[in-house]
Amino acid sequence: MPIKAVIFDLGGVILDSPMEIFAAFEKRHGLPENFLNRLIVESGQEGPWARLERGEIALTEFFDAFDEEIRNAGANISSRELMAAVNDFANMRPEMLQLVQRLRKSGYLVAALTNNWLLDDGGTSTGLDVLKAEFDVFVESSRAGVAKPDPAIYEMALRELGVRAEDAVFLDDIGRNLKPAKQMGMTTIKVTSAKEAIAELDRVLGRS
Repeated sequence: MPIKAVIFDLGGVILDSPMEIFAAFEKRHGLPENFLNRLIVESGQEGPWARLERGEIALTEFFDAFDEEIRNAGANISSRELMAAVNDFANMRPEMLQLVQRLRKSGYLVAALTNNWLLDDGGTSTGLDVLKAEFDVFVESSRAGVAKPDPAIYEMALRELGVRAEDAVFLDDIGRNLKPAKQMGMTTIKVTSAKEAIAELDRVLGRS
């Protein structure tokens, strides 16, 4: 069955990776490598980061809760400073945006599927609202009330696209976000660089 739709994560795929910001922040503050990501993962679905991405808490409440988590883990850094750095990360990867545009011109449906959070002004951390016009479907965790890797958010993207899992390719830079998509029947591509991701997608679509 030919592929009908391509679904893209944003951070680390269409935009630069926030993990790079985490790494620089950890180095600057003398924290162990992967300290922040490990803290987020270990706090689970009821942790402040997960709740923020589902739109369940506002930033002010998140700052207090995440600061407490950080202190309990033995560090002394400001989550406000961290989030200010993360919010500034969203540099576009022009070759990936050009890929999205080429796909749509070739007749493929294209969706964005991103974990993000609401800002105090009502916007989202994705920041670049201009991006929305580039996609047929734009699914944000903070507005959907569910976040990757919960299968429900992938099902939402497929439903809005009007395709089955077997008809779609999903690109993400985080392995645990790819796993549910693969289990549902999607073809998955782990993005480590724009060049390699584009080459792999072209291979999957028979365009190489």
